[in-house]
Amino acid sequence: MEKKTIILTRKIQVYVDCDDKAQKDAYYKQLYEWQFLAFQAANLIFTNLYVQDRVKDLIYFTDEVKVKLADRAKDAEGILNTSRMNTTYRVLSSKLLGKMPSDIFSNLNNALTSVYNTERSAYWKGEKSLRNYKRNIPLPFSGKSLKFAADEKHREFRFTLFKIPFKTYLGKDKTDKRVLIQRNVVGMLKLCASSLKIDKGKLYLLAAFEMERDEHRLKDSVIAEASLSIEHPIVMKVGKEQFQIGNKEEFLHRRLAIQAARHRLQRGSTYNRGGKGRERKLKSLEDWDAKEKRYVDNRLHLYSRRLIDLCVKSEAGTLLLVNQQQKEEVAKEEEFLLRNWSYYGLKEKIAYKAKKAGINVIEE
Repeated sequence: MEKKTIILTRKIQVYVDCDDKAQKDAYYKQLYEWQFLAFQAANLIFTNLYVQDRVKDLIYFTDEVKVKLADRAKDAEGILNTSRMNTTYRVLSSKLLGKMPSDIFSNLNNALTSVYNTERSAYWKGEKSLRNYKRNIPLPFSGKSLKFAADEKHREFRFTLFKIPFKTYLGKDKTDKRVLIQRNVVGMLKLCASSLKIDKGKLYLLAAFEMERDEHRLKDSVIAEASLSIEHPIVMKVGKEQFQIGNKEEFLHRRLAIQAARHRLQRGSTYNRGGKGRERKLKSLEDWDAKEKRYVDNRLHLYSRRLIDLCVKSEAGTLLLVNQQQKEEVAKEEEFLLRNWSYYGLKEKIAYKAKKAGINVIEE
């Protein structure tokens, strides 16, 4: 039976809620140490899982060596002295117990083992290389380890994670982050396994909330067709009706104008006032890069939202993306399309909103 819930992940900026500078520095040092250990643990997990899968290909072993990945206590042909899921946990436990909370490496092991099992066939066929995790890997933890509490003004929220006090920084939040946290505080939403990310000295909570899907009267027999193109971001057909969402002038021309402004600043950056070297001279360029990213993200959210709203209004239970794979292959060969038309980003947002509404998406 299909689940009626969906996981919503929100990136929430937080900071260590401590006035004592020495203690605050100690907390940050601890977090960086855990992040480094998590980075090592992630690569260790994938290495162990991959080696286990390839034991049978090591033909230079003697014939007496068993190659079945199973618990020897349950299967006489097995080579493991525990369950396969527990092998990597035991490796991490032997190396990290006492150095970092077990909740972190336990959740890390569960998450990465699931990822590996999903991609293992691609590794065997040589279609995908083994994942390599970087030092900025988030620190995962179970939802039970964190409990939000509203502050005095009910504008921000406090929580303690592994004995470290944190406070959210929502500011003038125009999204649903504050609403989701408030619903979690009163017990209306469940917090699932989440993670804490350290990015350029800032802390972000990647909070995963489990909520029920939107209930709509949809008919699987009603199929909506959507075509993604550069002339019109989305052209939708359902029955005899056709809808055009967005246009070239609104999306592409505005994006090119932002790129042109950035290019003008880039040519003049040589004459910018120094003081901190390259960082100060290129600050304006980074601002325009962020401006372009925000504009594109906003437009894609708007287009995908209108598409799903039209599907719900038409009672379409299935959404077909027409000739999408062919268009992406063409875009790879044309530098202009690859740079300026965000096929993947739009597809991702459509899939997410469709799942929340209970609409099945098929890519042609």
